[in-house]
Amino acid sequence: MNQPDQISDLDLAALISSKICHDVIGPVGAIYNGLEILDEDDDKEAQTYALDVIRNVTEQASARLQFARFAFGAAGSAGSLIDLSMAEQISRGFVATGKHTLNWNGLAGHMKKDCVKLILNLIASSMTALPRGGEIDVAMGGTLDSPSFLVRCRGTSARPPQYLTDFIVAKEPPPLDAMTVQAYYTWRLAKSAGMRLEILKDGDDILLAAKPAA
Repeated sequence: MNQPDQISDLDLAALISSKICHDVIGPVGAIYNGLEILDEDDDKEAQTYALDVIRNVTEQASARLQFARFAFGAAGSAGSLIDLSMAEQISRGFVATGKHTLNWNGLAGHMKKDCVKLILNLIASSMTALPRGGEIDVAMGGTLDSPSFLVRCRGTSARPPQYLTDFIVAKEPPPLDAMTVQAYYTWRLAKSAGMRLEILKDGDDILLAAKPAA
């Protein structure tokens, strides 16, 4: 079997596609259920409830797809830089789909695409570090050309993010599938951006750090 860093681009694209489908199938299914209620139930209260559900899950699906477009896809590929204010906006929408809140203390300006994609994926990883919800504090240091990132995960039962620790330190990383590919992709992005990942514990908090490798 291929080592994780030797997976073909085709296999990686297929796994990321599965990951994205997994993330949006729930909201899309809820939209369909809401439409069925509108078609079949004439009760005004039921229809109001269905419309509220459709609005909420449509926002969720839109936020998740927008996030995936930048975190995994080719959004912004017309240039090598992405506006960090856009990254903040996308991250806030994505985090709001769960039980988490985002505190963003980032740099202002445009940053290399791989670095922006890395911070987006670190935010996604931080949500798995807080299974019961909590606060995600994003801080950036250094410069736009040579940044460092620190993501603090604060909440009940905070734990190292699922699978990412394995790719950073394990001699035998987990098999690649739709559940592990996001952590694997984060690890690959760090290498591509010339950054080193660390997962640390600070009291009850979990820290995800990315620093220039050199």
